[in-house]
Amino acid sequence: MATYEYLCSRCGPFDVKLAIGTAPKAYGCPVCAGAARRVYSSPGFTQTSHAVAALHDQEAQAREAPAVVSEVPPRTRVPRHPHPALSRLPRP
Repeated sequence: MATYEYLCSRCGPFDVKLAIGTAPKAYGCPVCAGAARRVYSSPGFTQTSHAVAALHDQEAQAREAPAVVSEVPPRTRVPRHPHPALSRLPRP
């Protein structure tokens, strides 16, 4: 599905989702049912950060050739730090 933009002379712009390649030059306005002409605008491309692009590349590479492991990795313990307020509690 693609989003096509139309402009009604009475009601203004509106968007319609149609199958790719099936958008007519004129489409009925959903508000006044008048004929609205198709408007051509630039596509909505966005810039992705380098970190997001690297993650997408890494995911695509893992999809094509997943990493194979021969054993379960060792369990690592996360050091636990006590809450700072506990040091102020009275000791027996």
